[in-house]
Amino acid sequence: MNRQQMIQQLESTAMWDVLVIGGGATGLGIAVDAATRGYKTLLLEQADFAKGTSSRSTKLIHGGVRYLALGQIKLVLEALKERALLLQNAAHLVKKQVFVVPVYTWKDAFVYFCGLKLYDLLAGTRGLGASTFLSKKETALALPTIKKEGLKGGIRYLDCQFDDSRLAVNLAQTAAENDACILNYAQVTALQQNSEGKIYGVVAQDLETGKTYAPKAKAVINATGVFVDTILRMEQPEAKPLVRPSQGVHLVLDHTFLPGTDALMIPNTSDGRVLFAVPWQGKLLVGTTDTLRNNPELEPRALDKEVAFILETAGSYLVKKPTHKDVLAVFAGLRPLAAHKGNPKESKDISRNYKVILSESSLTTVTGGKWTIYREMAEATLDTLIRARHLTPKPCVTSHFSIHGHTTAAGIDKHMAGYGSDAHAIQQMAAQHPELNTLLHPNYCYTLAEVVWAIRHEMARTVEDVLARRLRLLFLDAAAAAQAAPAVAAILAAEMQRPQIWADEQVQQFRILAAGYRLKPEKVTQQI
Repeated sequence: MNRQQMIQQLESTAMWDVLVIGGGATGLGIAVDAATRGYKTLLLEQADFAKGTSSRSTKLIHGGVRYLALGQIKLVLEALKERALLLQNAAHLVKKQVFVVPVYTWKDAFVYFCGLKLYDLLAGTRGLGASTFLSKKETALALPTIKKEGLKGGIRYLDCQFDDSRLAVNLAQTAAENDACILNYAQVTALQQNSEGKIYGVVAQDLETGKTYAPKAKAVINATGVFVDTILRMEQPEAKPLVRPSQGVHLVLDHTFLPGTDALMIPNTSDGRVLFAVPWQGKLLVGTTDTLRNNPELEPRALDKEVAFILETAGSYLVKKPTHKDVLAVFAGLRPLAAHKGNPKESKDISRNYKVILSESSLTTVTGGKWTIYREMAEATLDTLIRARHLTPKPCVTSHFSIHGHTTAAGIDKHMAGYGSDAHAIQQMAAQHPELNTLLHPNYCYTLAEVVWAIRHEMARTVEDVLARRLRLLFLDAAAAAQAAPAVAAILAAEMQRPQIWADEQVQQFRILAAGYRLKPEKVTQQI
């Protein structure tokens, strides 16, 4: 992907079939669906791809054991179907992951075993393997640092893990390879409406140049996640909120807190939540919370009570209790849950199902859902527009369409596996320019070659784009990411022909951002 070429495509196209606002999982999925059907497609994202919620998940592609417990069978069935399709279409990113639920009473053992057997049954032929009961000894081997006192055994089941922001980038590449115009840092500032109130396009500003564009389209889709109400108010200033943000927080710890490859699932915490501790990219990812918030933000911050809840809950299951000083990174994301007329205080009262809404002004809004079912949401959105006769009927092809990078080829280095079919090109570039084999940080495998690749082929425009979403260093170790920032800024400035003052500003801005991914020093003092 080349941003300048995308700008030229935008400027040379008089009319689009589909115009998508939002470059997260939902918007990118819609762009892929539309482009592969043959529609002339434009996507505009106000920041970077997956800047918001879509890079801040628990990194799981799953049916949702929690939703099963809530009786949301339809949602679970949809997700299990899509899980199988993602394993097929993005084999380089989506992998099977073993989970173990430790049980300390025989009642829990029976209830959880029956529940997970039902999970297997719902998966049917798409199942990843049968859930099994583990003895106390087998559970201790699978989860070496789990507390043994009172342990009766455990239940082993399988789901999938992925890299969320890398899948987002691959979706953007897939759409672009099918002639879609995909632009980051292009903010929609207004909707274009005719005398009858029908929406026929948008007004957008290129945040890099300040230039304004007014693209027209047969169908305009609002897929902005927690920001859908911002777009809706451009249509109707008095529109009632459609979304209530729910915050999910994750902590990243050293892998020694739970060594091995199996993940821990805690099915019933003190306040009824599910908590995961999952090995991810050499670290341990622990979360999540579910806290209703009033306003959407691009950079939400974890609340003290959320951090305390995760540390306390994890510590009640692990031999070594994690403390504030052990947290390498903390990040928060906002889920776009459907607003509830009764204004419930608990997010568990709000539906996780997605909605596709076509307004009288012809604006289509998609909200709700989750990463696992992004493809189904996209298909439903385009089918809705076809039924409304906004688009010429064309069949969806994404259920068996390989996503950019798709490969199951052996011989790719483990660190490079997430690049899939791009891995060999990156390695070849590094072989031709040995200086690009230099590590960004001595404790991590990321190289300068990966930075160059992200800029040239993945539309990374800032230090944050590189270290947060193309490479995951900010989410793995915020302090290390801050140290790597100058090297990344230098390459960006050289590749984009920017002056040194721009590179210095990039480093300063990123270090301020990275500080928000670390727990405050005074919190460390309070906890020690």
